[in-house]
Amino acid sequence: MKIHYKSPRDLKKMSEAGRVVAEVLDLISENVRPGVTTKRLDDLAAGYLKKRKAIAAFLGYQGFPANICVSVNNEVVHGIPGDRKLVEGEIVSVDVGAIVDGYFGDSARTFPVGEINPDARRLLEITSESLARGIKACAVGNRLGDLSAAIQSFVESKGFSVVRDLVGHGIGRSMHEEPQVPNFGEPGTGIQIKEGLVLAIEPMINAGGHKVRMLADGWTIVTDDGSLSAHFEHTVAVTSNGPEILTRR
Repeated sequence: MKIHYKSPRDLKKMSEAGRVVAEVLDLISENVRPGVTTKRLDDLAAGYLKKRKAIAAFLGYQGFPANICVSVNNEVVHGIPGDRKLVEGEIVSVDVGAIVDGYFGDSARTFPVGEINPDARRLLEITSESLARGIKACAVGNRLGDLSAAIQSFVESKGFSVVRDLVGHGIGRSMHEEPQVPNFGEPGTGIQIKEGLVLAIEPMINAGGHKVRMLADGWTIVTDDGSLSAHFEHTVAVTSNGPEILTRR
């Protein structure tokens, strides 16, 4: 397993890509509302990436046909934007990747569409908090399993489940680098976390069971039991001063 540790120069470049991703997600958040199509969100992202002279990291990646992933309700990840109109009470996960000067940034958020019910709201809150706990554990001297266990233990203590078939990843000059970053695991296991490691940490949390399946489009992953799913992600650098979130403005 070859891990590419990043220099201060690399991190500066990656923070530029991360900032663009954060700006796209901020733009999306302002436009998620009932009646908006998922394709409209993709078009907004494409226009903004062009304006910032960034490349959409997902478009064409292994054949993916859109600029961003837009996943609604029981869709976990990799939803393809199209003519579907968002409806009041739904939740929508948006995953954005950008390339700036050859470096990647990757982040996701799940948004409410108008007013959502308390159970859906709690799912979003728990998933977001699980990401924060995973990031906190991403510190020099810890093990990768400490990060994974921090997410899993918190999520399961709240009655939700962690998707097992999909994981986070290292990131840098490639979208997916080593190591893989599961959202479940045992403390004290896995590689030691060292300065210069950059990870895309991305808990995918289901309101029901952890099992998922792929739809016939070959991309969209949904919960096997039809339950809601939420997805939050940040690109995080390990520094001597603690974890640094690169996909935050």
